[in-house]
Amino acid sequence: MGRPKALLLFRGGTFLSVLAETLGARCSPVIAVFGAGADTLTSAAPAGVVPVTNASYKLGMLTSLQAGLRALAPESRGRVLFTLVDHPAVGVATVDALIQSRAPIAIPRCSGKRGHPVAIRQSVVDEVLLEPATSKIHDVINRHAAAVEYVEVNDPGIYDDIDDADAYRELMLRESEPA
Repeated sequence: MGRPKALLLFRGGTFLSVLAETLGARCSPVIAVFGAGADTLTSAAPAGVVPVTNASYKLGMLTSLQAGLRALAPESRGRVLFTLVDHPAVGVATVDALIQSRAPIAIPRCSGKRGHPVAIRQSVVDEVLLEPATSKIHDVINRHAAAVEYVEVNDPGIYDDIDDADAYRELMLRESEPA
């Protein structure tokens, strides 16, 4: 994108502030993990968000998830939701549906497509923390494929992946359409 996605304007805030508000409606604490540009992004974190810096971000996205999980108190790891900042349009109803799942791993699905956020239980959190930095979260999820619950939602925001200017433009056009 040429600029931090967390700070892209969206719904009167930024990707980060909108996600923090959505997740914060049901989850506490809300942790944001920053790699590249961490100093700037940490200072831009909305009130109530716990900023965490991942100095190992160049090793891969799993290291950011691990940094966020390590920042949680052990008693807060019973059920964890995580997402990428470039999925800002996820609705609170999706968060509610994921929280209600009793599965070790719950992944939202809309129109046959999986997306974010993903919810994991304590046993999976512990496993993620033990993964080598070169792994991917999909490695853990694939090991538990039989235990994954796909939670059906009516929320196309789960599969947004705003990686370039065209995707951002499409998101903003979709947001401006009357409901």
